[in-house]
Amino acid sequence: MKSRMERILNLLVDEIDERLQAREQRSAQIPPPAPQSAREPESGPMLAAPATPVTLSPSPAPLESEPEPEPEPEASPATLLPSHAAQLMARLAVGLLIAIVLINIPIGGRTLATAMPDSASLILRDGLVVKEEGDEKIYVYQGDAFRWISSLDAFEHHGYTWGDVNEVPDGYLDDYAIGPPLHVLLKCPDSPHIYRLEGGEKRWIRDIDSFSAEGHVWEDVRFVSCQYLRSLPDGETIPPGAGDPPQP
Repeated sequence: MKSRMERILNLLVDEIDERLQAREQRSAQIPPPAPQSAREPESGPMLAAPATPVTLSPSPAPLESEPEPEPEPEASPATLLPSHAAQLMARLAVGLLIAIVLINIPIGGRTLATAMPDSASLILRDGLVVKEEGDEKIYVYQGDAFRWISSLDAFEHHGYTWGDVNEVPDGYLDDYAIGPPLHVLLKCPDSPHIYRLEGGEKRWIRDIDSFSAEGHVWEDVRFVSCQYLRSLPDGETIPPGAGDPPQP
């Protein structure tokens, strides 16, 4: 049997053990107090020290320079437009294309653009062919003056086409000088005589002086068959009153 002293010692050991366990439990439940700086300020409110100490890390080593990123390509104007604006631009483009096609469709051998010229936009230059609205005569601008193309033969001989004719308002030619008419001269290979075709008649040019006096040049001469010349009726000679014209 245990002695009374041993029982008392066992009770003391159990009591001490219980108290130690209770203290450990209380210590685990209460958070540790925040550390305070060793030296408190002499006056003013007490400042709490940071909960965690600040540690300074050494300066990082300088990084190698990275290549600059290439600039992104700018967006095209079409991508910046709103959807409704893009649709409007597309409709305008289609309308412009249709207008260009309509203007260049031939109408009676001429395009709409040439059929309705703007006389104000005409460029005055040698070779410009015009016709006033109320007159059947066709003129060509040569040597600072408009010259009347006297016949269809002259018109075709000089290489003009109906597409070259620009219709202008009546009175357009009043502001310009009118030069000598532009004729076509006819000659056949078997005859030395030269004739000027006017109004479906052939007019015999008497000599070289008369030829030059009328302002003609050899480039105006068109070679045709002698039979064709004989089939044309005779008109007044050049100059007038030069006698009976010879036949080719």
